[in-house]
Amino acid sequence: MQPTPRAGELLEQTQQLLRQIERVFESDASFEPGKSERKFTVRMSDLLGLLILPDLLDRVGADAPNVALDVLHLPPARTVDALEKDEIDVAVSMGLGHSNSIRAELMFRDSMVCVMRKSHPLARMALTLDNFLAFRHLKVSMSPTDLRFVDDVLARQKLERNVGLNVPHWLVVPHVLARTDFLSVMPGSLAKEIAGDTLVTRELPFASRPFDWSLYWHRRHEGNQAIVWLRDQIRATCGSVGSTH
Repeated sequence: MQPTPRAGELLEQTQQLLRQIERVFESDASFEPGKSERKFTVRMSDLLGLLILPDLLDRVGADAPNVALDVLHLPPARTVDALEKDEIDVAVSMGLGHSNSIRAELMFRDSMVCVMRKSHPLARMALTLDNFLAFRHLKVSMSPTDLRFVDDVLARQKLERNVGLNVPHWLVVPHVLARTDFLSVMPGSLAKEIAGDTLVTRELPFASRPFDWSLYWHRRHEGNQAIVWLRDQIRATCGSVGSTH
């Protein structure tokens, strides 16, 4: 027999309630990082994973060697829903629209830059709006920063980029840029991380406001010592990212 849609809905609500009851008891218990074998579920993109995870794992491993992290990449609306339903412990993202039940804390400020290979024709001249638009672009389709801080800004001027390659993730970006004359726009923190000896960054030839990467959690966990500890580890890690950008 297959469960009815109503039965499935009730099961989901029951599981959510059980998770919340479990977290209430956790919040009253003392959390000892060195003895804990807890698995935390964290939402962050591959971009943020590259910036944060190596140092975060160093911090977590030194303080809590048996703690594990389960990292998920969820769309913005789904992220807020997952926080509400206790499906994730915390999220690191930017510009999430949320209710008063979700807490947010600034981790570090960022801004968009243009990235190209060192041998690019534009690498040794001023980057103007005309030559920015004249060259083809590599765009990451899952990046809300591309749309919000570049394409939307250009669209208000009735302009658009010539996108020659659209990819779903950041992993391939530095390799493509190193071998083509594509331009790419990305957060400055990421550009600093991937530039190496082959890529260079330039300021955008139009006004694009800075933006904030923030840590999000549900206020029901304000007193949960385990999640307070996790937030502390992420905050310390992001502080290092922000100080080098």
